[in-house]
Amino acid sequence: MNDVATKPSNKRPASFYFCSISFTFERMAYYSAKWLLYIYLTTAIIDGGLGISNGEAAILQANLVAYTYLAPVFGGYIADRFIGAKYLIPLGAFIMAIGYYVGSVGESVGMINLMIILVSIGTGFFKGNLSAITGQLFKDKKELDAAFSTQYSFVNIGSFIGTTIISFIVFNMFNTGKIGGFSEGFLFAAIICFICGVWFIFGWRFLGDAGKRPFKETEEISVDKDKKDTVKKPLTKLEKKRVLAIILISFFSVIFWLFWYMSYLSVYDYMAKFIQTQVGSVNVPTSWFDSLNGLWCIVLGPILGILWMKLAARPQGDMSLFKKLGIGLLFLGSSYLMLIAAEFQRGIGAGEDAKASMIWIVLFSILLSLGEMFFSPLGNSFISKYSPKRILSVMMGVWIIASFLAGKGYGYMYAFVLKFDMMQAYVGIPIVLIVAAALLFIFNKKLITLVEGNEEDLEAHEAAGE
Repeated sequence: MNDVATKPSNKRPASFYFCSISFTFERMAYYSAKWLLYIYLTTAIIDGGLGISNGEAAILQANLVAYTYLAPVFGGYIADRFIGAKYLIPLGAFIMAIGYYVGSVGESVGMINLMIILVSIGTGFFKGNLSAITGQLFKDKKELDAAFSTQYSFVNIGSFIGTTIISFIVFNMFNTGKIGGFSEGFLFAAIICFICGVWFIFGWRFLGDAGKRPFKETEEISVDKDKKDTVKKPLTKLEKKRVLAIILISFFSVIFWLFWYMSYLSVYDYMAKFIQTQVGSVNVPTSWFDSLNGLWCIVLGPILGILWMKLAARPQGDMSLFKKLGIGLLFLGSSYLMLIAAEFQRGIGAGEDAKASMIWIVLFSILLSLGEMFFSPLGNSFISKYSPKRILSVMMGVWIIASFLAGKGYGYMYAFVLKFDMMQAYVGIPIVLIVAAALLFIFNKKLITLVEGNEEDLEAHEAAGE
């Protein structure tokens, strides 16, 4: 078999698009089920749901998000040492399919927890390993940033399609009187994941040798001969500063993603009660808020890509990563203020008969997406660039733990927020985010000194007492 995956070409290999479409399938199922889970749990029993409180439902949905972040660590470990990622990926898709099927027949919180466990295990085998294989498809590693940006568009296409279709399945196609098609909605996610697994098996031929063997075996071929001499060296002063920068940024990451995930629950509940969702002859479902996020990411991606290129071409270079994170936090904080504006329009504290315009939800989604896209330059690329190579896995683990904490925590945070008056909560959250952003701008230069420069410059500054 020809090694299609590693053949140099001016164009991206077919294997790249094959992997990207696999992500489209899986994310289509995931984002559909993520929305559906909260709606199913909070819908009254008489209407076909489980009828639990919004706070309890938020915690369960947060478990799905959190453990699908954590599980890839273990799935990656297996792919590193024991089994080729190529074989784990379809296995993961099939396990996810079983999980979503359990959701389709589940009529208790216990069954929903089983669904979350199975989907998390399946995601652990699928998500990180598919990204790792994508990284092996390019001989020139300089192509990776553009390739992963393109793949991110495929992810958002999956999110957009899934969350647009799911409401039609639940509220139209399989709606019987007051009973929504919740079972069929989870079954839709199961079928999509099953198709994804079959698609991947039939497309193995595109991958060549990528992911065929455990990653450790692949890496050992190219290990530097002097590695044994360098592994035991202590971290230099600059490396210690960079580790500190990664830990600090991981802290801000928890803050950002905590409120980013929580924003969806805030919109679901507010939109269902207080927004005029009838637009012409169409009744806009809450799942379309998720669709808007995917759509804005697809539309704004190329625009912001041009902006980053123009900024990078300036004499002073691109905007610092810390400022980008700060701007992302400001956009996120501003998005919550759209609910405050909506409340002013309809009358503060008015009953459910008083409705605000849908435009506030659209503006919320735009600001939320901009916040996400300003934040997105950080993450794995930041750690890959600045982490000492001999502890790269540990630093990646720090970032994953930060994502897990945000995913695990937003459900509890939302349950806590529900105890307060709506105006207090949605004014307080932007204040927290604005303060966090201000800290990043105020200490931007200090933070830059933690990551930029070299050991010689650092020693010269210390010698000069700077």
